[in-house]
Amino acid sequence: MRNIQTREEWLNEAIKAVTPIFTEKGYVVPKVNVSCGFPSTGKDRHIGQCWSSESSEAEINEIFISPKLDDPVDVLDTLIHELVHAVDNCKNSHGAEFKKIALSVGLQGKMRQASAGEKLKSRLKDMSLTLNPYPHKKLKFHIKIRNSKPRPKAVCKECGYEINILKKWLHYGPPLCPLHKTEMEPKGLWEDF
Repeated sequence: MRNIQTREEWLNEAIKAVTPIFTEKGYVVPKVNVSCGFPSTGKDRHIGQCWSSESSEAEINEIFISPKLDDPVDVLDTLIHELVHAVDNCKNSHGAEFKKIALSVGLQGKMRQASAGEKLKSRLKDMSLTLNPYPHKKLKFHIKIRNSKPRPKAVCKECGYEINILKKWLHYGPPLCPLHKTEMEPKGLWEDF
């Protein structure tokens, strides 16, 4: 086994290791660039992302594995999911063709979060022992906690028409009902905002 220094080297070796899983089912894993990095959206929820070859000036699929992951089995699991996208060149999102490939290679669950089933997970554990340790430690980041208070509202006592009120407009007081032209009643916690 060669001396792996970087995450990208490890991820490239991992692609070589998991390629037979696809080959056994008749799929060709295309040439891809793979790196450890945050996906373009949902960095607090998404743990991998694959870009189509049309999105890359190199004209190959680009895969990113989140730096939140440091367990090699989880990395391999996520890599398999993203390679399913690469095999499909991201043409079908998580639709029928993606599902067909994903299920055949051993992924299960809702396709947006499809991950290794029991049999594939066992195979990935064995694979992780043949690879060098993943040269990465989990990146910790803080998620902003959003205000979970319900927004203040106003309701018409005649017809029940109800609207949310933005904080910047509270100082004007409740608006008029568009139907009855009467002042609506405040509902909720106006004073907390």
